[in-house]
Amino acid sequence: MAATRLITSLSRRLGLEVPIFQAPMASVTTPALAGAVSKAGGLGGFGCAYMQPEVMRREVAALRAVTDRPFQLNFFASPQPEPVATEAQRDAIAALADYYRELGLAAPEPAVAPYAPDLHAQLDAALELRPAVVTCHLNELPVARIRAFQASGIVVGGSATCVAEAKRLQKIGMDFVIAQGGEAGGHRGTWTRDPNAALTGTLALVRLLVRSVDLPVVAAGGIMDGAGIAAVLALGAQAAQLGTAFIPCPESGAGELYRAALLAATEDDTSVTENFSGKPARGLRNRYMRETAAKPFPRLPFPAQNQLTAKLRTASAQAGSPDFMAMWAGQAVALSRRLPAGDLVRELEREALEAIDRIAKLRSI
Repeated sequence: MAATRLITSLSRRLGLEVPIFQAPMASVTTPALAGAVSKAGGLGGFGCAYMQPEVMRREVAALRAVTDRPFQLNFFASPQPEPVATEAQRDAIAALADYYRELGLAAPEPAVAPYAPDLHAQLDAALELRPAVVTCHLNELPVARIRAFQASGIVVGGSATCVAEAKRLQKIGMDFVIAQGGEAGGHRGTWTRDPNAALTGTLALVRLLVRSVDLPVVAAGGIMDGAGIAAVLALGAQAAQLGTAFIPCPESGAGELYRAALLAATEDDTSVTENFSGKPARGLRNRYMRETAAKPFPRLPFPAQNQLTAKLRTASAQAGSPDFMAMWAGQAVALSRRLPAGDLVRELEREALEAIDRIAKLRSI
């Protein structure tokens, strides 16, 4: 008898063996991590937010040396801010000066535009590389880009943190929507309203989106084990996207300090901050987050602020201190475990099937 597998219409369409997406986390996902997830039957992926096209090509080549299975590329689609004049950066620089000095760094230098790679150059490279899936965060993609990807056989999805965003993604012809609940680690994907107000929980959001749009829904936020996957599938999701769960894996790009912090965390240890990058993002609460939240803290718009804090974050990690690191994590971080990525995918599927069987036994005749 063939082994029971977990499958949905979306996972079948994408050629996956299990409806599990590894969240495409910038600076954490490596070819080894994404490759291991894809090889195990899930959907590995790269967070390309800060990748230049040549880096994208190198990372994808390294992944394809590991597996020929499907993978995704994800992009931050938010518009770049106008260049911020040096004089206008004075207060934001001053707010960081003592922290820089404490770590033995020279005074922070003004952020210099462009603050992030050119999105259109990235999307050109993505079309050339032809992943199975392209997704966007923080905004929608231009319709012409969506159609070009789809014409090349690439499935396109986008993040939504509310019903209005999901309806917009449906209107412009996306293939699926990622329901990012308020529990999710990393940057809030909101792009039509105040992201600090768009913190609807994953279970509520998934059900709202399933009932509001005709697109397949992928659940993201606070999902760390197979029971969580079974829960969102029961609500109508077609797949679950997990990020924090994969960070402790040995294949991830996270340092040991970050991994250890995740494994030691409790459910109350995360907060949302704008002070690392200029956009709200959920991570493990540390000294920097506490101190900058306790007083007026001038900052630059995203992603200029991210550039301004980059050396601080790197130096903190090199010094073996979590005080100034951006350790993105979701609210269910206390469920973290240290497993190789492929083993984790297989364990997640086993747990999900077990949870589904457990619920089925609750039925009475």
